[in-house]
Amino acid sequence: MSGPLSVAVFRPDDDRIETAISVLESLGATPVADPMLAVEPTGATPTSDSDYVIFTSKTGIELAANAGWEPDETTLVSIGPGTTAAADRAGWQVDREPDTYSSAGLVSLLREAVDGASVEVARSDHGSPVLLSGLREAGADVTETVLYRLVRPADAGHSAELAANGDLAAAAFTSSLTVEHFLAAAEDRGIRAAALAGLDRAVIGAIGEPTRETAQSLGINVDVVPEQATFETLARRVVERARTADSA
Repeated sequence: MSGPLSVAVFRPDDDRIETAISVLESLGATPVADPMLAVEPTGATPTSDSDYVIFTSKTGIELAANAGWEPDETTLVSIGPGTTAAADRAGWQVDREPDTYSSAGLVSLLREAVDGASVEVARSDHGSPVLLSGLREAGADVTETVLYRLVRPADAGHSAELAANGDLAAAAFTSSLTVEHFLAAAEDRGIRAAALAGLDRAVIGAIGEPTRETAQSLGINVDVVPEQATFETLARRVVERARTADSA
């Protein structure tokens, strides 16, 4: 594929998509912004008496903070740097953060500490069951608080049309749900098979193993899984791989 290096990105239509666009532009790529996730708050907040409260996204932190929730004496756990930065902005001190930014990483971090403890997981309605089951197996009394629902925006899917037409050089999937929503949008347009064929000709990045596994299970071959589960690392690796493919 010659011409601009078009890279589809699917982050929510807020500062995350703006950051993604800036990162891709700084790498010399042409961003194709197609948000596949919209946030619907539930109005719920974590309880105040759990031994541990785990947040798995910056969105969860922001919603809880805006609702006036405070961590008080609980041990506050963040899934990764972006979530920790949101906690810092809210004036909270994060006590624990895993080396691997995933549900499995959180389980590994807390496995030896939570036997007999009350643990609250505050997240979206699409959280991985790995976190809940892993903590329960470690002996924790686990509850889940759904802070928000993740839905597909009604206008999402123009990147699927580009893929179907062979006009995408790459795509950077940042969660399993972005993969599922991309294919649902393609299905709604009657172009699922063509969009899959277009992705097969492009460079596909997945932010971590769970996202890669979802993509592979749905017929999308993944070329890049970065060593660090951040968008910046994912974007850099995807663009590098796409440039190599474009020059071959």
